[in-house]
Amino acid sequence: MKIDEIDRLLKEATKPWEERVKDKDLFEVVDEVFDTSTVMTIIELYRRGVLRKISGVISSGKEAKVYLGYDKTGKPLAVKIYLTSTAEFKKGIYKYIMGDPRFEGLKPKDTRSLIFAWTRKEFSNLSKMYEAGVKVPRPIAYLNNVLVMEFLGEDRMRYPLLIEAYKELTEEELNTIYKLVVEELEKIVCKARLVHGDLSEYNIMVKPEPLDIAIIDVSQAVDVNHPNTYDFLKRDVENIIRFFKKEAKIETDNTEELLGKIIPCLEKRKQSL
Repeated sequence: MKIDEIDRLLKEATKPWEERVKDKDLFEVVDEVFDTSTVMTIIELYRRGVLRKISGVISSGKEAKVYLGYDKTGKPLAVKIYLTSTAEFKKGIYKYIMGDPRFEGLKPKDTRSLIFAWTRKEFSNLSKMYEAGVKVPRPIAYLNNVLVMEFLGEDRMRYPLLIEAYKELTEEELNTIYKLVVEELEKIVCKARLVHGDLSEYNIMVKPEPLDIAIIDVSQAVDVNHPNTYDFLKRDVENIIRFFKKEAKIETDNTEELLGKIIPCLEKRKQSL
């Protein structure tokens, strides 16, 4: 979308305001993500007091981009915007939504409504995890294909992902991170009653001084009553063991040992629901 078109939409959307917001005040970047629907969604979040500015890209993937945003106090935010999905992405996310009892009966009419449901699902997962004490970004708001959450980083730069940071870490630090990841994995299942479903070195952030982690990208996480819960949990465990053993080259539990710590909790949770 061109900046002139954004300016026109902003003027229309903010007419009742005494001080009309300008495109340069709200948007510092324009690219293919900002179709008319997305611009109007961001404007609505502005009107609701959630956002005051959206700036450059801090993370980019096939399905979504994450931008640096700011609230009315100038505090940085992470603004995740889901792109119009491809047929492959649409097919891939059905298995996470349609088997989840929280979304029972959901029958998206089109790709856009499916992406809106996916955004709502990530906000719901973040909320459950955050309330359970899992180390995730604090969820703030969502609307349509836009998710607003706590920004994890310093000086406008996000914290590095584990895949980006591990070669610079000592063996002792890697052992600490492994233990932290296992703790969060257990909390996700035992306290939040969810299974991440795609946990890996690509969605674990490393926070320095003091050394800590955060789990991100939780849109695919499923309720413990999902029919594929065990398969998803096993994949999470295998991913973690593979990375720390083969890439980070530290001693870890084996897959059966780590699953043995978590599955009893998973079964207990399923029985209590």
